[in-house]
Amino acid sequence: MKLIRSLFVFALFALLQAPAMAQQWPTKPIRLLIPYPPGGSAEILARPIAQKLTELWGQPVVLDFRPGAGGTIATEATAKAAPDGYTIIMVLAAHAINHSLYAKLPYDTLRDFAPVSLTASLPLIVVTPPSVPVNSIKELIALAKAKPNSINFASAGNGNTSHLAGELFKNVAGVEMVHVPYKGSGPSLIALLGGEVQLMFDSISSSLPQIKAGKLKALAVTSKKRSHVLPQLPTVAESGLPDFVVDGWYGILAPAGTPPAIVNKISADIARVMQIPDARERIMGSGYDIIGSTPEQFSAHIRSEVERWAKVVKASGARID
Repeated sequence: MKLIRSLFVFALFALLQAPAMAQQWPTKPIRLLIPYPPGGSAEILARPIAQKLTELWGQPVVLDFRPGAGGTIATEATAKAAPDGYTIIMVLAAHAINHSLYAKLPYDTLRDFAPVSLTASLPLIVVTPPSVPVNSIKELIALAKAKPNSINFASAGNGNTSHLAGELFKNVAGVEMVHVPYKGSGPSLIALLGGEVQLMFDSISSSLPQIKAGKLKALAVTSKKRSHVLPQLPTVAESGLPDFVVDGWYGILAPAGTPPAIVNKISADIARVMQIPDARERIMGSGYDIIGSTPEQFSAHIRSEVERWAKVVKASGARID
């Protein structure tokens, strides 16, 4: 009886302490892990968020780049970090894709993390160098059919959204193209600009400056609706492939076991900073659509995405042992 009473008192004490813990947090720097190299869409979104959180919290939010293995290196490091809110990670749609793509992951996609916030979505954009003789999706399909496997398309890595978007395009359009994986969006974009490859399904935030500079041609966006930064550009669905829709998304995770009070605080503060006018303008100006969900909404989104991408991975035949 005494043991039961002691456990009850301890649980009640912990419950009462949680709000106080969240009010005191943070008292030291926070690491925001980025699972891809600098220069890609994850950094473009993470940097203004980190800057505003630093101002709000009075503690530095430091971007910690841990690229490699399709994002799983940084994700594993997060899963094994102390669940105290001082290590968080920005994940992309690849986080849900990897669940089916990898034969064995060093973490459990659904159990080893505390979802914090689905921060934003971002369409991919189909881009080519000016030297490629196409100006539309219809012309791209015609060229790919006339010369099978003559078009090399880059991706940010095996199983990345940019890779599976290309595989889905091949299936829907009935064309043959060669996939060339790179270690992140930045390196793949450099390869595209240098003429090593002829095509890429890239994040619009990464390619937009090159499109504006005339160094890349934009053929279409992959989302259901047109992008607010390039409203004149059609969607792939509008261009003759109504079944082709791919949206990228970005969210924040913490290690499983992170106190709910801290998770809720981070989530609420992210939503808050993304409504600050200069941050909002900077983020939306790069092509992102701001979301800022609750932890519960992000958890449901991840589960839905795991199921959706499992079907695409299976259809593509992609697999990493």
